Amino acid sequence: MEIRILSVGKIKEKYLTAGIQEYAKRLSRYCKLTFCQVADEKTPDKASEALNEQIKKTEGERIMKNIRDQDYVIALALDGKMLDSVELSEKIGQLGLEGKSSVAFVIGGSLGLSDQVLKRADFHLSFSRMTFPHQLMQMILLEQVYRGFRILNNEPYHK
Repeated sequence: MEIRILSVGKIKEKYLTAGIQEYAKRLSRYCKLTFCQVADEKTPDKASEALNEQIKKTEGERIMKNIRDQDYVIALALDGKMLDSVELSEKIGQLGLEGKSSVAFVIGGSLGLSDQVLKRADFHLSFSRMTFPHQLMQMILLEQVYRGFRILNNEPYHK
């Protein structure tokens, strides 16, 4: 199975890059992991709602260019379904059983995902009702995907 991480913006903090690299190394036992980062748009302070929507649309168009037809798309969204770690592992396992060989997790920028991306998504996933920086979310996501593969393989994991 290929796990694709599509995200807006670059990871700037070294500690996040190190954490992401560590989970990428751990995941290499279980899946092919690829990353695709698209450029983010500068969001001025006190931007109008119309400008915010235009920024999300522009970022969304960049994301859409990198979503392939064969991708099962999981959008990270505040209004998505909340799963615990076991449920996420079961979701990943079920996708494998259904022959979905490419799962693309999509992480939006600071304003979230555009309607176009949300409509293309096959599943909306929420990690919390809280908002997290999109750079940090990438590391949290990778940790949970890694945990999911450990659960699927009946290997020990921290509870």
